Amino acid sequence: MSAASLHAGRFVLLLDRPLIMGILNVTPDSFSDGGRYQGVAAARARAEAMLAEGADMLDVGGESTRPNAPLVSVQEELDRVLPVLEALCELDVPISLDTRRTEVMRAGLALGVDVINDVAALEDDGAIAAVAASSAAVCLMHKQGTPQSMQRAPQYRDVVAEVIDYLGARVHAALAGGIARERLLVDPGFGFGKTVEHNYALLARLGECARLAPVLAGLSRKSMLGAVTGQSEPAARVAASVAAAVLACQHGAAVVRVHDVAATRDALAVWHAMRDAQRAC
Repeated sequence: MSAASLHAGRFVLLLDRPLIMGILNVTPDSFSDGGRYQGVAAARARAEAMLAEGADMLDVGGESTRPNAPLVSVQEELDRVLPVLEALCELDVPISLDTRRTEVMRAGLALGVDVINDVAALEDDGAIAAVAASSAAVCLMHKQGTPQSMQRAPQYRDVVAEVIDYLGARVHAALAGGIARERLLVDPGFGFGKTVEHNYALLARLGECARLAPVLAGLSRKSMLGAVTGQSEPAARVAASVAAAVLACQHGAAVVRVHDVAATRDALAVWHAMRDAQRAC
């Protein structure tokens, strides 16, 4: 199911074209840019740069969920994200908080964040109620296992069917808990408990996920791209990331979550021009 708009806190975002979500990790250990944007000044400068490059929203995360990432205490996550969120919520742009913890969600929502981006799909105790009590949108993501274990031989009978079944159940739980449909996004969770083959099967059939709710696709610089290009360093996967973002949009993604905003914006501009020409024929 697709929607004409996403109701996200202070904003109603039209989904007549894919939106670009810029990644802002305020962590020391994220897989691609860990440590680069810690502190309010560095984070604010990066946020403003991504907005100048064409980001439609910003996603702030204080806990790395890469494979084998160490656990972070709730207090440490709060200490990382709250000062940054306080500064960024002054901007006239939707701010997303990437967290799986209810306590962090509540604190971010109190500051005025517009989206909760949850790799655990609101499974933490009280998470549904916390989001329901706000006007924020929420992204429900699929994962198999935990960041500490998820890439140890993940297995599925039918990865697409199982991901859709899980996301469908979480959409139902969110609706039953009082979160309106127009506030929902779903994310198949590329790289979260999936092999390379699983990831590409999901990309090829992304449109099936979009029947549930608008899809957020997070493929940027991930190892699934390095696996087919031979690029072992995340920073060398920009071209592959841009290609993946365009493919995701062709297959129904409403939002793409990226590190490389300007390159993604330019590639999508070309795609939009071709799509518009096709419609005019």
